[in-house]
Amino acid sequence: MERRWRRRREAGAGAEAGVGAARPVGRQAAAARGPSPDTGAATMAESIIIRVQSPDGVKRITATKRETAATFLKKVAKEFGFQNNGFSVYINRNKTGEITASSNKSLNLLKIKHGDLLFLFPSNLAGPSSEMETSAPQGLKACGAPNVVEDEIDQYLSRQDGKIYRSRDPQLCRHGPLGKCVHCVPLEPFDEDYLNHLEPPVKHMSFHAYIRKLTGGADKGKFVALENISCKIKSGCEGHLPWPNGICTKCQPSAITLNRQKYRHVDNIMFENHTVADRFLDFWRKTGNQHFGYLYGRYTEHKDIPLGIRAEVAAIYEPPQIGTQNSLELLEDPKAEVVDEIAAKLGLRKVGWIFTDLVSEDTRKGTVRYSRNKDTYFLSSEECITAGDFQNKHPNICRLSPDGHFGSKFVTAVATGGPDNQVHFEGYQVSNQCMALVRDECLLPCKDAPELGYAKESSSEQYVPDVFYKDIDKFGNEITQLARPLPVEYLIIDITTTFPKDPVYTFSISQNPFPIENRDVLGETQDFHSLATYLSHNTSSVFLDTISDFHLLLFLVTNDVMPLQDSISLLLEAVRTRNEELAQTWKKSEQWATIEQLCSTVGVQLPGLQEYGAVGGSTHAASSAMWACQHCTFMNQPGTGHCEMCSLPRT
Repeated sequence: MERRWRRRREAGAGAEAGVGAARPVGRQAAAARGPSPDTGAATMAESIIIRVQSPDGVKRITATKRETAATFLKKVAKEFGFQNNGFSVYINRNKTGEITASSNKSLNLLKIKHGDLLFLFPSNLAGPSSEMETSAPQGLKACGAPNVVEDEIDQYLSRQDGKIYRSRDPQLCRHGPLGKCVHCVPLEPFDEDYLNHLEPPVKHMSFHAYIRKLTGGADKGKFVALENISCKIKSGCEGHLPWPNGICTKCQPSAITLNRQKYRHVDNIMFENHTVADRFLDFWRKTGNQHFGYLYGRYTEHKDIPLGIRAEVAAIYEPPQIGTQNSLELLEDPKAEVVDEIAAKLGLRKVGWIFTDLVSEDTRKGTVRYSRNKDTYFLSSEECITAGDFQNKHPNICRLSPDGHFGSKFVTAVATGGPDNQVHFEGYQVSNQCMALVRDECLLPCKDAPELGYAKESSSEQYVPDVFYKDIDKFGNEITQLARPLPVEYLIIDITTTFPKDPVYTFSISQNPFPIENRDVLGETQDFHSLATYLSHNTSSVFLDTISDFHLLLFLVTNDVMPLQDSISLLLEAVRTRNEELAQTWKKSEQWATIEQLCSTVGVQLPGLQEYGAVGGSTHAASSAMWACQHCTFMNQPGTGHCEMCSLPRT
């Protein structure tokens, strides 16, 4: 049987070769077949592609396994446009395993294989803080501006857990005290069901909860960047003539579809006490004219909303203005920078603005008209544009944005009539889309319809992108409308405004307070006569309580006779820290002795004047302070017995 199978195989082989055919052998057979496929595969295997990542991107370098490191680095330098010594290439991202320009080591010896990723660092990006480093919390930093310093409240909230912890439900939970289930597991701060079931329901999550939502998931927000909207043509496009003669898709801003903003930068506005608001409303009560003011306070944590922010109002500064019953006009304020400096030394900052829109309905009952509601408007288009302008001037510092800022924490407060015809305070902000439209001058108010705005049309001077909003037609279908005109409800974010159950007093409250600035129309002026009157009515033994008045401190710094801007830092520190010893130390200075001497010249006798003044008693204070002539009111230098202006005797 084996012999028969062997014969069949030999016969088959002979039949395949052909009868009588001459078969080449040896080198002739190899030449006839051509080059070996194994040889070509070896040649292709020697050619490899290496990926090199740099701050500018990733490029592919073609090399061979037997190529030396020096030759490979020359190819890298040529590809990236570097000098031979202007960069370093590492095998690992953390700058370990540097590839040196050696002519004795090949890529195969360095264990560099086909498809490997190497890391290139220019010489000026040395150190572990390079942009090439990535980690889970730094995923957004690569797209943002990590060098900016955020507000203290933002830094504090970014370190908080933020989760909503729930206790074990005795009816639904079927596990032990150490277990967790869907009924008691902690919720994320952006959980919409939880926010909707709060009392009252919360329509907008907090900004930090929104950040947690973006940075959640498997990628930890690595590819997320908070980019500000731009409505302007990008500059530097050289492929065509400038607008209006040319535009392309690279430089053309995208169309804007207005949507309800899901988050808000401030979740609550709280006035420290009723006195702050009442003194502001006194102007309207006495004149019937509308009034305007800046809110000074601080940002704190709002614990009623997960990772929320509260704007606490400690004082209201009233700048120069012209108010009527239905209009307000702001005038230039030469003291604006000084007020901000004084507030900063007191631990305060400008957190918003407030205005009145009050019309008396019944003077006997003390009621006001309820004019702002869902049937009219909550904020007019002019007020939205003004709020957007203020928010653009006070941006929110944010490290997650390439511009270093995103949105704003500047709030808007309105004193207006409520449903019960009493004065109510309503809080608002405008959306980031509105801020962009206002910043790039794309939004206009409607004269006859305060509840409507109007998106500008493109002209030869300015290109304006199309602005749309979504509406419901009479058939219940969602349609897209061009924002000409535009309901301003799409731009508004409402904020709750409250007063605390237990009032807080950053500044002292007096029955006879010091006059508020820029109220000359009421006959209330800030001068040394009003200062002397204030000091005579406030005879508290605690000097800190007497001097802790925001408007009084501003007068001491900004008055024209004797401004104390350079010598009041100690007193401001005493007020900020509530330190009576520091206040007593400042009270013994020559500056306060001079202030008291000026007050005594206006005809108001200050009680306890002998106790005040510099060290050395009242005689030293009187001899070392400037004095006003009783005949011509000229301010004379201390130590003189006759007036330098009229030459009359001092007494």
